[in-house]
Amino acid sequence: MSSVTGSSVTGSSTTGSSITDDRVHSSVELSIGGMTCASCANRIERRLNKMDGVTATVNYATEKAKVTFADGILPQDLIAEVEKAGYTAALPAPPREEDESGGGQEEPDDELQPLRTRLITALVLAVPVIAMAMIPPLQFTNWQWLSLTLAAPVVVYAGWPFHKAAWTNLRHGAATMDTLVSLGTIAALGWSLWALFFGTAGTPGMTHPFDFTIQRSDGSGNIYLEAAAGVTAFILAGRYFEARSKRRAGAALRALLELGAKDVAVLRGGGEVRIPSDQLVVGDRFVVRPGEKIATDGVIEEGTSAVDASMLTGESVPVEVRPGDAVTGATVNAGGRLVVRATRVGADTQLAQMAKLVEEAQTGKAQVQRLADRISGIFVPVVIALALGTLGFWLGTGDGVGAAFTAAVAVLIIACPCALGLATPTALLVGTGRGAQLGILIKGPEVLESTRKIDTVVLDKTGTVTEGRMTLVEVHTAEGEAEAEVLRLAGALEHASEHPIAQAVARGAAERVGTLPTPEDFANVEGLGVQGVVDGHAVLVGRPKLLAEWSQHLPVELERAFTAAQATGRTAVAVGWDGAARAVLVVADTVKATSAEAIRELRALGLTPVLLTGDNEAVARTVAAEVGIDEVIAEVLPADKVGVVKRLQSEGRTVAMVGDGVNDAAALAQADLGLAMGTGTDAAIEASDLTLVRGDLRAAGDAIRLSRRTLRTIKGNLFWAFAYNVAALPLAAAGLLNPMIAGAAMAFSSVFVVSNSLRLRGFK
Repeated sequence: MSSVTGSSVTGSSTTGSSITDDRVHSSVELSIGGMTCASCANRIERRLNKMDGVTATVNYATEKAKVTFADGILPQDLIAEVEKAGYTAALPAPPREEDESGGGQEEPDDELQPLRTRLITALVLAVPVIAMAMIPPLQFTNWQWLSLTLAAPVVVYAGWPFHKAAWTNLRHGAATMDTLVSLGTIAALGWSLWALFFGTAGTPGMTHPFDFTIQRSDGSGNIYLEAAAGVTAFILAGRYFEARSKRRAGAALRALLELGAKDVAVLRGGGEVRIPSDQLVVGDRFVVRPGEKIATDGVIEEGTSAVDASMLTGESVPVEVRPGDAVTGATVNAGGRLVVRATRVGADTQLAQMAKLVEEAQTGKAQVQRLADRISGIFVPVVIALALGTLGFWLGTGDGVGAAFTAAVAVLIIACPCALGLATPTALLVGTGRGAQLGILIKGPEVLESTRKIDTVVLDKTGTVTEGRMTLVEVHTAEGEAEAEVLRLAGALEHASEHPIAQAVARGAAERVGTLPTPEDFANVEGLGVQGVVDGHAVLVGRPKLLAEWSQHLPVELERAFTAAQATGRTAVAVGWDGAARAVLVVADTVKATSAEAIRELRALGLTPVLLTGDNEAVARTVAAEVGIDEVIAEVLPADKVGVVKRLQSEGRTVAMVGDGVNDAAALAQADLGLAMGTGTDAAIEASDLTLVRGDLRAAGDAIRLSRRTLRTIKGNLFWAFAYNVAALPLAAAGLLNPMIAGAAMAFSSVFVVSNSLRLRGFK
């Protein structure tokens, strides 16, 4: 279990057990600045991983590095190593400071502003340059000099981020996608300057026929200003939409963090004091009025109400709560005034844990992404070599410097595999964000690959398939007795008892007949039941033995109902008053209304459901029959649940486990895919791969479908990114694409990948 608990990441560092050696390892999450493409992320990752005792994952989309490091290494050492590579790194600010400054919202705007300014400049200036180059009637005398005046600022000012990144990388002996863009646009501008000042392109009256193919010429009369300006504008547009999409994709996480209440009325010194909710401490008692958000996780001490948890769990029906019930921060009090005692604050609350899980999932990497990273790392040098080869080949065939040069620039520009770097992170960002909105928390990208392979789902019974609490399910009355009267008298007496079975009877009676009378002379008879006086009747509720002691024997029909209930594993209690046995009440842990539908959904996904429980065989079989499960494993001790999962795995099955209790935690960790009900214990949630925030088993099917669809999107993105580069490179090398068309197509491929990922936002 150490590998499970030790893997958590926080703003500073958390210590966990190392898996590779005996040294203690800590984890930290760094915010990385200056990355412009997937190759940058790959370089930083390689650099950090070369340090002794360091394991790092850098995510280009979230701009974060998740680093595990051995004792003796300081976070400052990691930051210094990143800075040596030409990038910036920083420890994230504490959440409280971020919240107060509003940084969570303002920061992305600050990042987008300079990019937006450069893009607008590029578009305004590049459009006339492209129009003049493409439409011969617009080529007035000396038009080429106006083109130069407009194109130069586009390449130099608007394209400055590419040149700066390329220069930084060159100083560190590396090449990235920016190197390709910078080389291509500077080469196109440089060639045009040479042709204008030293060739024949500057001659008044020069015209420039537009064609998709390369014309044979010596190149001295050709200018490529439209290519230089157009490529810069197209790639900036791609970067801008990519940055905006990354913001939209991370919106679910920001929305989660912003759900919480901003201030709270705390009870102090006999009165109410309003304080910011982040100043709450465990044990504080605070007031929640109707319509207000509950400030933090706690337990109700006074008042009854209905709580709307839809924003957190997706559950549309408000939940009735009363003193003793636990409530979650950020849910809305829909009914009466409540006094709540805080049990968890700050980073320990369910809301903060959800946000942390989502963020960790977005920072991780799937196996498919690691492959893409490795390829993009070697891709850039290969492309530069291919561009030089293309230049040499065209020069060798005698087609002129212009033709050779244009083909080489087109190769540089079309090759930019930005789409490759975005394929996985954008799909993960959107998929995990959408999951959070639906109450499904995906712990990491590796989970997506697990969901594809599973064929068996092991379901814990209590609290997962069933409600996990006793409910009154049947009322059998003796001849001539009214059900309402039985429930009124039995419910009143049971209401005074704290026994779970008594509480189930009292709850069921109150729901069916309304207000219950108050009993007099109540007594608990140890191990047998309760007795007392209600509305002048001497009432007994409990085992038949208790009634028999008062000579109240069950008639044949009630005896039969009692035996039948016991045979199916349910609990039956007898009710008698005024010298006669009057009824048998049956209580049971009822199956959730949605469980049968959930089992059908799991079967439709090609999975075999298995019911696992510590209950007796009769109870398990009854529940299984009700929901449509054929395979039942009953009477299993909590410690043996892991063994059951291992046995199924040894039979060649790939197992998913769904559970909610502390006793399920080890089995959830052992399973190939662990799904914890969010209504369950922290231990179960910590050990699982997926958390289903609402206690509805249908969410398990949704979670598996969302995971599979996210993985399918990632694979689709990678296919298009690869296919696009593979198909386009030969065309560019053969001289069949001019650099501007290449730049437009390259930018389109990035936008396509991001748009394809954003389709996941529509997952239902």
